[in-house]
Amino acid sequence: MTTSVCEATYRCYDDTADFHKKALGIAVGLTVGSWTDLPEARKAEMEKHLGRVVSVHVHEPEGFQPGERYADLTIAYPDVNFSRDIPALLVTVFGKLSMDGRIKLLDLNFSPAFTEAFPGPKFGVSGVRDRLGIHDRPLLMSIFKSVIGHDLTNLREQFYRQALGGVDLIKDDEILFENPLTPLEKRVETCMDAARQAEAETGQKLLYAVNLTGPTSQLAANAKRAIAAGANAILFNALAYGYDVLHELSSDPDIHVPIAAHPALAGAYYPSPHYGIAAPLLLGKLMRLAGADLVLFPSPYGSVVMPKEENLAVQSALIDPALPVRSSFPVPSAGIHPGLVPLILRDFGHEVVVNAGGGIHGHPMGTAAGGQAFRQAIAAAQDGISLPVAAAQPGNEALKAAIERWGFKE
Repeated sequence: MTTSVCEATYRCYDDTADFHKKALGIAVGLTVGSWTDLPEARKAEMEKHLGRVVSVHVHEPEGFQPGERYADLTIAYPDVNFSRDIPALLVTVFGKLSMDGRIKLLDLNFSPAFTEAFPGPKFGVSGVRDRLGIHDRPLLMSIFKSVIGHDLTNLREQFYRQALGGVDLIKDDEILFENPLTPLEKRVETCMDAARQAEAETGQKLLYAVNLTGPTSQLAANAKRAIAAGANAILFNALAYGYDVLHELSSDPDIHVPIAAHPALAGAYYPSPHYGIAAPLLLGKLMRLAGADLVLFPSPYGSVVMPKEENLAVQSALIDPALPVRSSFPVPSAGIHPGLVPLILRDFGHEVVVNAGGGIHGHPMGTAAGGQAFRQAIAAAQDGISLPVAAAQPGNEALKAAIERWGFKE
């Protein structure tokens, strides 16, 4: 009888270790605890719980320097050992092991039985596009900057200016929590009123991702309060609250709006080559499985840099058809300005959300012009027109000013 398993792949650094022995120790130690000391009758009973070494690939360059020797270990963990939830799986495959020297969790391959417990994104790429009625171009998102200390009047004005620029999504800053100046329901009502005013002028729909915060026990209720007030999207700090909370929110039939997952705290997990959880798993596969419709992650171009190879691996995990749930929208973020749009489209393709904060609000002609500059850059890149040529065309003054301010790369 074939046992249903989830496979975990690790990168383990050690200058002298017997990596095959190390892998066997992980497979046994994180499942049945010990094996050779068990009586034969007990082994027959416990075998269905025993982890198994799938592969060991040792990387030992000739003349390697101290700290360079490592191995990639893949271990199979029987599904019978853990309940069908992400916390149980993570504790099983990496809970104690994460504290055992220089070892990083690179990837997880879930069994069909495990993934059946997860409906994944409620909307995903196609559903978000349907909500906006936009299927022929990358989407454009803008970020409130700044929001702390602003009252509803100031918040509304900033929202309205962003909306006039032609953005498709506007998100709260992740550090905007419940406060007396801009309480959740009033914030939603105020911003959605500004969205309607802008739509009357531009004819364009947009999604407002309001930051969902508060004690974990109140999150679902807060989300429903926001939706009742008119919210049509949610921003969620998924790593702070946990994947299981994201899964509960995304699976709730009464939370019928897209959820954008913010990567806050991700830097505590992925950057080290020796420790933590690899970015494509942390911000890609697990976010998608837990139900994020859009996932923000550091761009390879801006101020919070993630190497491009890692970026593209995160994107791949968010859209890979091998995972049997809807795709999540990739949202590379941080340091984005209109002059980078050709690079973004070249690297990430059509199914991407271009996300900007300072690149919109810092435009020399104002916030609305910042959004317009991005839309003009997206149109030019899609048509294969270089940005300087497009900037010289009548009506593209916003793009021209953006290039003069930030430059361009193609």
